[in-house]
Amino acid sequence: MAVLTNKVGLIVGVANKRSISWAIAQAAAAEGATLVLTYAGERLEENVRELAATLPGTTVLPCDVTDDAQIDALFASIEKEHGGLDFMLHGAAFALREDLAAPFVQTSREGFRIALEVSAYSLVALSRRAAPLMAARGGGSILTLSYLGADRVFTNYNVMGVAKAALESSVRYLASDLGPQGIRVNAISAGPIKTLAAAGISGFSQILQTYRDRAPLRRTVETSEVADAAIFLLGPAGRAVTAEVLMVDGGFHAMGV
Repeated sequence: MAVLTNKVGLIVGVANKRSISWAIAQAAAAEGATLVLTYAGERLEENVRELAATLPGTTVLPCDVTDDAQIDALFASIEKEHGGLDFMLHGAAFALREDLAAPFVQTSREGFRIALEVSAYSLVALSRRAAPLMAARGGGSILTLSYLGADRVFTNYNVMGVAKAALESSVRYLASDLGPQGIRVNAISAGPIKTLAAAGISGFSQILQTYRDRAPLRRTVETSEVADAAIFLLGPAGRAVTAEVLMVDGGFHAMGV
């Protein structure tokens, strides 16, 4: 039997068919899950609805993660329609292009706030609303997406690296808070993948080549490989795993000079 049969999952962060969040949504649906996908603004709505139409039974709802009213409405709709929630994928991240391009020391106050609010605090805001719906099901799994730039300096990653560091710390604190309710909180730190978010990072092709040269597997990773790891953490096989940042990067993180 598929490992997510009769499970309801919320997927936040789908932008287009190259999104890691979309690969995870496809994998979860293939494992029997009923999904709710969100879109952030009208610009992305058409893309998300077209993709969701390929997954029978999938609901699409708006959610600007900086708007508490939209977050509340999202979870009210999930509770009304499904009565609870079994898992959630948080794939929201954003930083102003100028703050990615400039040296970190030049990060603007507003750019710092935006990057941390969208990329890190949104996990807290969503988890707070998800927790009661997961507790109603006897527990659940929350998963977010990070990157090695949380631990190490990557050229042109700048304020996003700081945001990912805050995100990974949030995973640990949320895991501690929500564990007594049977809710697990984890992150996947994936290798570089050509997504919409990656397009905003100057020199990204050079980062890809560095991974191919230096990672033990001598290659980058595919979204499908990240999705397979996600299913492990979202499903019953990962039932004893929480507060973890799982590296899915071909082993690059282990390498020195």
